[in-house]
Amino acid sequence: MSVVVNLGDGRKKKPSLEALGGLVATDMKRVNEIILARMHSKVPLIPELAGHIIAAGGKRLRPMLTIATARLCGHQGDRHLGLAASVEFIHTATLLHDDVVDESTLRRGHDTANAVWGNQPSVLVGDFLFTRAFQLMVEDGSLEVLAVLSNASALIAEGEVAQLITSNDTSTTEQAYLDVIRGKTAQLFAAAARVGAIVAERPKAEADALESYGMNLGIAFQLVDDALDYAARQAELGKTVGDDFREGKITLPVILAFMRGAEDERRFWRRALEDGDQKETDLAEAIRLIEKHGTIADTLARARHYGAIARDALGLFPDHPIKRALAEAIDFAIERGY
Repeated sequence: MSVVVNLGDGRKKKPSLEALGGLVATDMKRVNEIILARMHSKVPLIPELAGHIIAAGGKRLRPMLTIATARLCGHQGDRHLGLAASVEFIHTATLLHDDVVDESTLRRGHDTANAVWGNQPSVLVGDFLFTRAFQLMVEDGSLEVLAVLSNASALIAEGEVAQLITSNDTSTTEQAYLDVIRGKTAQLFAAAARVGAIVAERPKAEADALESYGMNLGIAFQLVDDALDYAARQAELGKTVGDDFREGKITLPVILAFMRGAEDERRFWRRALEDGDQKETDLAEAIRLIEKHGTIADTLARARHYGAIARDALGLFPDHPIKRALAEAIDFAIERGY
């Protein structure tokens, strides 16, 4: 259940990342300086294209997790800054590659890099950002950190390939879908949070707890994203509503609707997603079937389940403003769906 604050006038304050952002603001400023410095290249297109996607905004939640968990664990140095920048470079590189694979033209309300410069520059600049991420890991000098972040990078790539395989396949199971989002989304959340404990040299139990927090937060985050693709207004989502449907992605709202549907409804999903034979009215029909079977509500219920696991993982740590802000981040991730 989400935590709310009574404002005294009958309204309830919606969860946000403001508390977390405020607590890590000073460190995030330094992380952004590292990002800008490491984006530099004698090849002008590289900082131009990389700057385009970074300037498009985003919550910077993943590097914030590295900073916050390091501070929660009592880290007094500045190793976490370069590693937070490394995490953001990994994330940004995957976004560039994802937009090419998905043939996306809009991200967070802005033209994607591939829409502006084309696919080849986007892929190559994504590769450049991956190399910058690994340079920062090597400079940190910790083999444990390198193992965590390099393993996360490999699992992200596997998750993306797995998603490619399950695209357009209406026989995809809920378990297969969860395996995909654990890899392509949640793994970097988990790694970002675990690194905070590593740099603070905390016991394995605390590192495991923070990894669990990040993993389950990431799963909840992606579940809500997939629900919003069929339920949000385009202006709020920052991308075209129905992109997943048009791209033939098999997400949980679709999996549940397909399983619960009559045979004629399943024929609709097979034609629209497997065969790619989509008519102008098909998105509206998909949304109607999803609403009919209540699959948005059930997707959000699953998000709350994983959010509860993430919250339990924080129980190992004493009360602290950062701990409370990390808990509110769970509420924020889930309540975007309402």
